Parts: sequence; C-alpha cells; structure tokens
Amino acid sequence: MININFRDPRPIYEQVRDSFRQLIISGVLPAGYKMPSVRELAAQLTINPNTIQRAYRELETEGYICSVPGRGSFVSRTDAAVEQRKAELLEKFKALAKELRLMGVTDGELIALLRGGNEQ
Repeated sequence: MININFRDPRPIYEQVRDSFRQLIISGVLPAGYKMPSVRELAAQLTINPNTIQRAYRELETEGYICSVPGRGSFVSRTDAAVEQRKAELLEKFKALAKELRLMGVTDGELIALLRGGNEQ
C-alpha cells in the first residue's frame, strides 16, 4: 500500500503522508476506513513509529483522517480537505506557471504539458 523510497530527498513522514493523501483522494481508502495502527505500519515499513505518528498527525490536521481514542484513526469525509488541498496546489501551480513564463516558456508549451505532452 505504502512504499518508502530512501533515495527520495523528502523526509519519510512526508512520503507516508503524501501516499495516504493520494489513496484517500482517489477513493482507494474510503471514508470510515480504519487506518493501520502506528506500530503495525512502522513494523511493516521498518521505520520509527514516531515517523508514522507525525504523518498521521499531519493528515489529521489537514482533515484527511480523525483519531478516536482507544479505537484508532479513520479516514474522514474528505470533501473539505480535497478542496483545501486543491486550492493550495492551484496557488503553487500559478506561481510555477508565472516563473516559467518569465523564463520564456510559451502558453502553448504550458498547455501541452497540462495535456500530457512531452514538450519542454
């Protein structure tokens, strides 16, 4: 379910958080799904439980999961979280597009990239 790439420059907790975020947004993990326990996932991935705890804490802060004392963590209804993340990504995209234009990338090249083309 979750893969860790030790060559990835991102911290491991970010890789875990981002992987779960994608699984939740895509619907692979539906609302109400019980997340693996921190200890269970840490043992499975052979990483420190504090790393998993940090990823879960951030997912909870972002609204993707909720913790129920004594029962574990569960996937939340994600409509608000998805909208918030979409807004964040659109702001980053606008900044990147602006910088690329300043570097001489044309609107046509940007559109081709959005459509999955290989123009650069």
